[in-house]
Amino acid sequence: MKRLQFFLRSGWIVISRPRRTLLAIGITEPKNEMAQNEPLAAAAAIAAAAAAVASPMSASAFTPPPAASRTSLHRPVTSIRSSILMPPPPSMEKDVVAAAIDAAAAAVPSTEDPPRPGEIMKMLPPETWEVDTPTSLFYFVVDFMAVAASMGFLDLVVTSDNYHSFPMWAQALSVFPLQILTGFAMWCMWCVGHDAGHGTVSKNKDFGSAINRAVGEVAHSMICLTPFVPWALSHQKHHLNHNHLERDYSHQWFIREDSDDLHPLIKASHFTRNLQLPILYFVYLFTGVPDGGHVFFYGRMWEGHSLREKLDASLSVALSVATAGALWHNLGTADFAVVCMMPWLVMSYWLFMVTYLQHHSDEGRLYTDETFTFERGAFETVDRDYGKWTNRMSHHMMDGHVVHHLFFTKVPHYRLEKATEALRRGMEERGQGHLYKRIDTPDYTQEIMRQFDENWFFISEEQVVREE
Repeated sequence: MKRLQFFLRSGWIVISRPRRTLLAIGITEPKNEMAQNEPLAAAAAIAAAAAAVASPMSASAFTPPPAASRTSLHRPVTSIRSSILMPPPPSMEKDVVAAAIDAAAAAVPSTEDPPRPGEIMKMLPPETWEVDTPTSLFYFVVDFMAVAASMGFLDLVVTSDNYHSFPMWAQALSVFPLQILTGFAMWCMWCVGHDAGHGTVSKNKDFGSAINRAVGEVAHSMICLTPFVPWALSHQKHHLNHNHLERDYSHQWFIREDSDDLHPLIKASHFTRNLQLPILYFVYLFTGVPDGGHVFFYGRMWEGHSLREKLDASLSVALSVATAGALWHNLGTADFAVVCMMPWLVMSYWLFMVTYLQHHSDEGRLYTDETFTFERGAFETVDRDYGKWTNRMSHHMMDGHVVHHLFFTKVPHYRLEKATEALRRGMEERGQGHLYKRIDTPDYTQEIMRQFDENWFFISEEQVVREE
C-alpha cells in the first residue's frame, strides 16, 4: 500500500505518491489530520469535488465555518461534516472537478498494494527478530555431521572390495541412494550457509561478523564448493531487486511474445532446456550467466566494486578450489566424481529447483522502474509446502520465503515458520490475504520439470506491470 502524503499549498491539496503527483482541488484541511487519517482525507477530497459539481458556488457566497470545527481531530469517516470542505475557485470547470474526483479516488489505499515492512513487523511475534547464536550453531553442527556421515559412508562403500567386484551399472545403482542422501544433506548445509550470507547466524556485537563469515566459508566454500563472498554479493542484489524485470539477480526473464527476436544462443538454450537442469547451478557459478562470474570476476555483479572487495572474494574462491583439489588428489578422479561431484549435482538440483519455484508461478508478476517497489517484489515470491519434514530439514527455505524476502537480514531460519503463520493471519485480517502466495507442492520434482518445460525463463507480457 502506497503511503499518501498531503501538502497544503495556498488552500489547495496536492496528493503525492512516489514518482507521481495527483492533483485534488479546492479543499482546505488541517495538515496533521490529513497525515494521520489518509483514507479520511481522500474521502473528504471526493466529497468536496462531488459537492462542487452538484452545486458550484462563488467564493463571495461562501462563508467559512468556525476555525474550531476546521481543526477538530480524529473524526470518523461517518461524521465528516461539511465544515471541512471549502468550495472550488469560481473559475474551475466541471471537467477539472471530475478529474479531481478520479484522482482523489485513486488516493484511497488499495487492497492491491501490499503493506509496508513497518506494518508487517507489527503482525509478527516479538521473538521473530531474536537471532540466537547457539541455536544457529547447533543447526550448523547437525548439518555438518550429516554431510560428514553420509559422505563418509559413501566413501566406505566406493572403496570396498564388494563395490569393485560389481559391473559398472551395478556400481552406479548401489551408490545412487547414498548420493541422493548426501546431496540432500549438502543442500541442508547450504541453507545454513545462506543464513550466514544474510548475517543471521549471529548478531553478536563483538564476534557476529566473524561467526557469520566462518560458517559461510565452511558451509558454502568448502562443503558446497560455492565461493561464499561472491555468492553473498549477487544474492544480496537479488533481494534488493526481486521480481524486477531487468534488475533482478539469480533470475533472467524473457518476454514470451518477443521469443522470435532472441539471440540464437538463447534460442538454443531454450531448445535444450530439459537437459540442463542438473548443471544449471554449475553454469551460473562458472560462466556468469546471467549475473557475472562467481569464480572469475566479471559481469554486472562486479560493476562499481573495488579491488579490495574482489581480493576479499578471491579468498572464498581459493578455499573452494583448495578443497576440491585436496579431495580430488586424495580420492582419485573416479572416486571424487562418485563421492563428491554426484552429490554436488544433487545439491545443485535442489538449489535450482527451490529457487526457481519460489519465484515462478502462474500468477506471478514482474515490475519495471516505473512500478517496482520492494514490497511488491517481495509479495510476488511464493511460499511452497514440500511436506512437513522436508520443510523442516531444509530450514523452511521453501515455506518461509515471503517473510525471508521481506526481512532477509533480520529473521533467522528457525523463526520463519511462526512468522509465516502470523503473516498469513495478519494479511487475512487486513483483507489482503490474496496478496500472499502459498502453493502446496508435494510433487516438487514433477513440478520443477513441468514448470521449466512449459515456461523456462519466459514471462508473458500481461504479467509485466509497466504502468500504475
